[in-house]
Amino acid sequence: AKAMLFLGFLLVFLGLALPGTQGKVFSRCELVRVLRRNGFEGFEGTTVADWMCLVKHESGYNTKAYNNNGPSRDYGIFQINSKYWCNDGKTAGSKDACHISCSKLLNDNIDDDIRCAKKIAREAHGLSPW
Repeated sequence: AKAMLFLGFLLVFLGLALPGTQGKVFSRCELVRVLRRNGFEGFEGTTVADWMCLVKHESGYNTKAYNNNGPSRDYGIFQINSKYWCNDGKTAGSKDACHISCSKLLNDNIDDDIRCAKKIAREAHGLSPW
């Protein structure tokens, strides 16, 4: 139930991504290994399975996924939002809590994406309001 609540909040908050230009598309097994290596299992009460479900539905495992929500945009494999977490230079009142340019979330290296996703999870105390 906790996982479903987590996913429900995420899908409502982030909206569904429409992958644009094709970036690196991770295989499921490769992404599981990356998430495990980066300590996502048990992180803030979540599992790698929770994160895999989020990434599958939000970005289709595509590092270049982008979704324009009108007043804000979602970037990268975790669909990180420009209103709160990254700076894209065009979102009014952006908080830029991860102190990162949103464009850095669209490259094939997901280290920045991982750092920001973990910050979001940490501040949300278990990811519910992502």
